[in-house]
Amino acid sequence: MESEAQKKKRAAEILRRLKKHYSDAKIALKYGNPIQLLVAVILSAQCTDKKVNEVTARLFKKYKTAKDFAVANPKTFEKEIKSTGFYRAKAKSIITSAKMLVEKYGGTLPKTMEEMTTLHGVARKTANIVLSNAYGVVEGIAVDTHVRQFANYCNLSAHSDPVKIERDLMALFPKKEWFRLAYRIINYNREMKNKANRESAKIHLQDLCPNAPA
Repeated sequence: MESEAQKKKRAAEILRRLKKHYSDAKIALKYGNPIQLLVAVILSAQCTDKKVNEVTARLFKKYKTAKDFAVANPKTFEKEIKSTGFYRAKAKSIITSAKMLVEKYGGTLPKTMEEMTTLHGVARKTANIVLSNAYGVVEGIAVDTHVRQFANYCNLSAHSDPVKIERDLMALFPKKEWFRLAYRIINYNREMKNKANRESAKIHLQDLCPNAPA
């Protein structure tokens, strides 16, 4: 049974290697301002970043401010984002959040986790991504599917709940590394899912993540 001290030591080595092999890891979503970033992150749920960027390349020419999204016609907007999947729920989250931003925050995205998570459909993952990339405010670690899978197969967390996984990771890694850590993990896990890159990626951490997928 691994002790907490041993797990922390292993986590430190995992971090060292991730920083070495994925030094330039960063967000893949494209956006022009904080509200567009929020929209892109909401659209990215259960959708690839590549597809989101294809959709937003057109979308963001039409919608630039919180007010633009707030007054969007729901049916029209649904059609514009349909290819990202779950478009009705996403449209509702985006338009409702935009209205709240206009009414409560003067059209400006708030800068705290507490305020961000009051927006419709915005949980900690989305808030973490938006706050850190838009404002440099780091309050946690964005736990998406890639980070959840990595935390599990690297035995860094036994949980499936993103909030509990985030708590475990925050205890293992220094705060100054939280922002980039998520993107380094995402890059690694994407390579692990790609048959062409899996073997070269796996060798980076195979002695530290014994349960990594074959």
